[in-house]
Amino acid sequence: MSERTSWRAMREEIMNRPGAGAAYEAARIRFELGEAVRLRREALGMTQVQLAAAIGMRQPAVARFEAGGTMPTIVVLERFAEALGMRLTVELEPLDKAS
Repeated sequence: MSERTSWRAMREEIMNRPGAGAAYEAARIRFELGEAVRLRREALGMTQVQLAAAIGMRQPAVARFEAGGTMPTIVVLERFAEALGMRLTVELEPLDKAS
């Protein structure tokens, strides 16, 4: 019978694999972008169907994006921003200043 591993130990093992840090960072960015869109959409009282119609997408694509399942292009982010009454800002900052 195998010994159980704690979540912390399991995560540490996975994060030590080559490329894991970059994959984790990409997933974090997708999640944060999707969450920002969802929160703004909900604050405006819009449904996913309404947002999808406003940006020329289908509702399942909006749902996948909000869940962090896709990495959009800048053009798609601009469409989301416009439909949500926002301005898209993209920044590059030195790694030693990034949080």
